[in-house]
Amino acid sequence: MLGLPAIAQAQPAKSCFDATVPLTVEEQRLTAPLPGGTVPVGPELVRLAGFDALVDDFTEELCSTSTSRRAQRLATTAGDGLWQTAVDRAQGRRPDLGTSDTYDDRPLYWARLQMSKALRQWTPRFAVDRTGLLKSFDEGSRGIDSVKFPLGSLTRRVLVSGFDPFQLNGSGVRISNPAGASALQLDGKVLKTANGPAIVQAVSFPVVWGYFDQGIVEAAYGTALKARGRQPDVLVTISQGRPSQFDIERWASAWRGGVPDNNNVGVRGQVPVAAGWPQPDVQFIETTLPYQRMIDGGSGTYPVNFNRSFCVWSDSAKPGTGPQICRTDEPKTGEMAASGGGGDYLSNESMYRSNRVRLGLGATDVAGGHLHTPVLGTPGDPAALTDAAFEARRRAIADQAVGLVKAAVA
Repeated sequence: MLGLPAIAQAQPAKSCFDATVPLTVEEQRLTAPLPGGTVPVGPELVRLAGFDALVDDFTEELCSTSTSRRAQRLATTAGDGLWQTAVDRAQGRRPDLGTSDTYDDRPLYWARLQMSKALRQWTPRFAVDRTGLLKSFDEGSRGIDSVKFPLGSLTRRVLVSGFDPFQLNGSGVRISNPAGASALQLDGKVLKTANGPAIVQAVSFPVVWGYFDQGIVEAAYGTALKARGRQPDVLVTISQGRPSQFDIERWASAWRGGVPDNNNVGVRGQVPVAAGWPQPDVQFIETTLPYQRMIDGGSGTYPVNFNRSFCVWSDSAKPGTGPQICRTDEPKTGEMAASGGGGDYLSNESMYRSNRVRLGLGATDVAGGHLHTPVLGTPGDPAALTDAAFEARRRAIADQAVGLVKAAVA
C-alpha cells in the first residue's frame, strides 16, 4: 500500500503491577469459572452490576499515584466509595449501574477482591505501608468507616452486621450470602416505628478467622459503643443459618470449631481477646434482643424461631476433647463452651465478640444478639449465575430481615 502514511499503533500503558506477587486464596478465586465453564465468575458478576468501572478507575489511579500520602487517601476513598456505591445500588438509588438484581451482594465481594489484588500487586516507586493500605481499603469497603449515628435521644440507633459469601470452592464460586444482602438493604435506612424513627447503620464482615483475630468485630461495634451521645441502642449480628427458617440465637459461645474459612484456614480453640478492648472472660453470652417481639412483629415468608440450644464439653478440664453435651436450659458455672445455638463458626463468633465488648464497655442497657437467616441455596441450573427463583428467595430473606430488625427496635 505505497503512498499511505504509516499508522501509529497505540502503546499500552506501562503496568505498575507485579503478577508474581502471591495472592490470598480468596483473590486467587477471581480466575475461577463454574465447573465446565470458561468465564471467571467473580469478574463477570462485577461487570453485570456495573462495578467494573470502579475497579478500572482504581487500578489506573494506583499507577499514577506519586506519594504514600496520596496512596493512603486513594485506598480510603476507594473503599468508602465501593461500599456506598453498593448500598446505593442495593437500595435503588443507582439505576444506571448494571443489569443484575439490585439485591445481589456478590458484586461488592468480588469487586473488593479485584481492588485488594491490585493493591497487593502494585509496584510503587516509593515506600508504602501496604498492610495499612489494605486495611484502610478493606474497612472502608465494609462500611466500618462510615458508621456514624446522629446525636440526641429522639432517634433510636441500630448497628447491624452481615457477612461475605462463603463456601466458594468449585461450583460454590457463585454463592450469595443473604446476610450480606440484608446489610446492604439496611445501611442508612430510617425505620418508622410506633416509638419514633430508628436509623440503621450496617457493616459486612469477612469470613476469615484472621480478620476476627485482628479485632474487626470490636473495631466496628466497640468504636460505635464508645461514641458518646451517638451509641447504638440495639446491636444485631446477622449471618446465614439453616434451611427454611430464621433463628434468633439465645447463646453465643467462646469456642471456635475450626471449620475452614474463605482462605481455607481452620482455627480451633477458645475465642482470643481483641487487643485494646475491655472484655470479660465468659464462656457464654445470652441475647438481650426482644426475641418474642421480633417473632410476633417480623412478618414474612419464613417462620422465626427462638433457638435455646447450646453445647458444652463433657470434661470441663479438657475442652476440645471428648464428646459434647447439648441442652436447652442454661449453662452452669464452670462449664466450658463447645458451641452456641448458632454453632462454632464465625457467625457465632460475631455475636460473641460484639456482645463481649458491649459488656466490657458497660453498655448493659444496649440490646444485643444474633439473627440467623434461612439458607439461600444456589440457582437451579448448575451452569447459571442466577435465576428468578434464586433472586426471589434472596429478596424475601433480606426484606424479612429488615422487618425483624425493625421489630427489635420498635
